[in-house]
Amino acid sequence: MAEDLLKKYDRQVPRYTSYPTAPHFHEGVAGETYGEWLGALGNDDTLSLYFHVPFCAEMCWFCGCHTKVTRKYEPVVGYVSSMHRELDLVSAALKAQPKVTSVHWGGGSPTMLKPDDFTQLMQALREKFNLAEDAEIAVEIDPRTLAADFIEALVASGVNRVSLGVQDFDDTVQQAINRVQPYEMVAKVVEDLRAAGIKAFNFDLIYGLPYQTAESIIRTVDLAMKLQPDRLSVFGYAHVPWMKTHQRMIKDETLPDTAQRFELAELLANQLISHDYDRIGLDHFAKADDAMQVAHAGGTLRRNFQGYTTDSASALIGIGASSIGYLPQGYVQNQVPLKTYMDAMNAGDLATARGIALSDQDKIRGRIIEELMCQLKVDLADFGEADLYATELGALQPLAEDGLVKVQGSKVQVTEKGRPFMRLACAVFDAYLKPEPKRYSKAI
Repeated sequence: MAEDLLKKYDRQVPRYTSYPTAPHFHEGVAGETYGEWLGALGNDDTLSLYFHVPFCAEMCWFCGCHTKVTRKYEPVVGYVSSMHRELDLVSAALKAQPKVTSVHWGGGSPTMLKPDDFTQLMQALREKFNLAEDAEIAVEIDPRTLAADFIEALVASGVNRVSLGVQDFDDTVQQAINRVQPYEMVAKVVEDLRAAGIKAFNFDLIYGLPYQTAESIIRTVDLAMKLQPDRLSVFGYAHVPWMKTHQRMIKDETLPDTAQRFELAELLANQLISHDYDRIGLDHFAKADDAMQVAHAGGTLRRNFQGYTTDSASALIGIGASSIGYLPQGYVQNQVPLKTYMDAMNAGDLATARGIALSDQDKIRGRIIEELMCQLKVDLADFGEADLYATELGALQPLAEDGLVKVQGSKVQVTEKGRPFMRLACAVFDAYLKPEPKRYSKAI
């Protein structure tokens, strides 16, 4: 039965880290619009800042991020200067002083920065923005490039959560994806970070990688459990070599097929559940006392471009090339090419390349999709008369007949059986979605 469902629903749909999704952003939203939206924020609003560092020491073949490899630090120096200028421009556009409640550093590899550059950017943030004393400050860590002096910089800058890209502990898999980091290396990094005073840990694991087996997945989970992360993100590898040419280094024949991929995902999930992690949404797991599980239980869990989050800020400000931001009026994205982004900063212009203004209907559908992604249920009556969604309720019937969702009047519930298929239920409410092969990742 499971194999029949996998064949039936083997489609490509968005991950719904936003709505509308990024492919629907357009050039009609540029820097002038972004500046107006920033200026409309008030003192009662809250901010989340995301810093994107698009550099790595070497390319991981599975990577789908906007990043580039550099062996020299000179390109990074100029980029850091541009990030300082963007902080200046964004803070100048704000007419109020909304409190910053969350900061996240991603990439690429933020640990590519020199410690002084990292601390100076954090100091600039504190000088130009109203950073809350209890703000969560999180940094993505590449265990291969984290040095002792950078750990000191993290602590000095108030970092209180780190996310480690573990992916898989099997040597054969690591060799195949060009990310060799033995368990002992990761364990030493965790030990050093904890000794320095950082207590909150996220791990990223990936299924669907080349040469993964049931045995290697179980061993990876067992080793990860020795390090006791507070939460884990479990992603399915998105093989899109037509978009990310370095993924051509991963040969199709080394990847699991759809059925094997599904089995690996469920095995990984069941292993984590057996270690007393609660399953959250599509692909996150957390300890019962972790803030993410508390938010999930309390109905306040959110979803943004970093995935599931406890961040409830009014606006997300993206700093750096390709960064995406969210404001009450809509989404904005910075220029992706580094040179174009840096040229804009040198000219004193906001680097917004595209975005989308949200209609009232966009906001409603976005909330419906987010409720399904976060809580696996939604009552459409909370968003107007149920008759307004008659077409969507009809489109859910095939999923309901297969036991993947339950529909009772205006209430839609994703079943446990349907959890791996939840993005298909969300897609029913996506007014922008059209079949476009090779644009999105597979639903399973």
